[in-house]
Amino acid sequence: MELKESNKFFKNKKFKYLVIGIVVLIFIMIGLYFLFMPRLELKGKDEIVLDYPNNYKEPGFKAKILNKDITPQVKVRGKVNDKKIGEYKIIYEVKYLFMKKNIVRIVKVIDSENPKLTLKGEENTKVCPGKEYQEEGFDAIDNYDGDLKDKVEVDKSSDKWVYKVVDSSGNKTILERKFTYVDDNMPVIELTGQSIMYITQGNQYKEPGYKASDKCDGDITNKVTISGKVNINVPGTYELIYTVIDNSNNKAEIKRKVIVQRKKIYTGGSGIIYLTFDDGPQSGTTDKILNVLKEEGVKATFFVTCKGPDSLILREYKEGHAIALHTATHNYAQVYASVNSYYADLNQVSSRVKRITGLDSKIIRFPGGSSNTVSRRYQQGIMSFLTKDVLSRGYHYFDWNVDADDAVGCVKSASPACVYNNVTKRLSKNRNNIVLMHDVKPYTANALRDIIKYAKNNGYTFKKIDMSTPMVWEKVNN
Repeated sequence: MELKESNKFFKNKKFKYLVIGIVVLIFIMIGLYFLFMPRLELKGKDEIVLDYPNNYKEPGFKAKILNKDITPQVKVRGKVNDKKIGEYKIIYEVKYLFMKKNIVRIVKVIDSENPKLTLKGEENTKVCPGKEYQEEGFDAIDNYDGDLKDKVEVDKSSDKWVYKVVDSSGNKTILERKFTYVDDNMPVIELTGQSIMYITQGNQYKEPGYKASDKCDGDITNKVTISGKVNINVPGTYELIYTVIDNSNNKAEIKRKVIVQRKKIYTGGSGIIYLTFDDGPQSGTTDKILNVLKEEGVKATFFVTCKGPDSLILREYKEGHAIALHTATHNYAQVYASVNSYYADLNQVSSRVKRITGLDSKIIRFPGGSSNTVSRRYQQGIMSFLTKDVLSRGYHYFDWNVDADDAVGCVKSASPACVYNNVTKRLSKNRNNIVLMHDVKPYTANALRDIIKYAKNNGYTFKKIDMSTPMVWEKVNN
């Protein structure tokens, strides 16, 4: 009975229509879904691999519904940090009515570049026989990790060292430094003092010294041999040859000329004037003297100290004047306390001149002159020793035979006429005239042009002192 009722129900037209209606509704819903579901498309690839340090640029996207552009309605979630290695997800989403569509793009930031490994020195390196290579250094830089110097591994063997560095992404760089065990470098000999030395006939020659070094053997000064001799009693040019041979038979040599000059105080009948200026430089006076000398076309000799601006010494040198050495301090108690004190003072002003001009001057004037007696207060007999010793060390010292007296006699009057008269009345054509003046005195600067004009009008000529100029000395009193 119940089965019949059930069959009767299914045969009912209403049920059939209900089923058909549901099916149609489903198809309608599916159609509406496809009709009204937004279409979202990505430009470019769904998965992008970005090599550091390139910048990420969004390829773009587009969205439509029923052929209507709704791209502005797309929302983008997620961000790519192209400065940091990693995987990034970007979600693109668009809604229309009750419909929603989203797509995902994956961006992978990677580092595929190998670190840069550089070796200091040569990759094919010569090593001293019997010694191990001494590391000259290396650098390792990665485009992402930065400095990887501390990460470099060195595999050492006798014939080569292998350098390896790996960055955080596994990128690897390998370099080799290969070794050849040989010493083909010449030793180096350095002379102390000048390569050309001048001494006066009869004065002792004192060897200034030398040093010899070798890349493989180190200090080999004790292996230096000197050939050649200097006859201090016979004027002439002598050559000393310094030779050294290292343990691998590499040989080096260097020469020094020693010029023994005839023993002269000064020559007669020259009518030459050597204008010399002590105690400078000094702003306001030295520059004025230089202006006059330049305008008159005269070269002079400046016995400089350690005071005053470097620029004036440089100007003296560039304008062709002789730069000679006087004293660093002009402090008699300090200068003449001992022989070592004198040379310490002299070396100080010598170093200044060399620093400014590059000149290793060997022309000197003792503070107070060689005949000074003030040195007796501090060291008996020091001038008798120094006047001989400086010659043995290759220096030439100059006193004067014409005194402008601008440091003493003319001080009270401060008169240019006083300086002018003292110089002009003491000039002689029967000798070399070494004129003592001081470029720190303004009245000396004011008298200079008239002195030069007087000398020119009376047939004198001007020169600067050099190592060939006959020395003028006074009597030593200590």
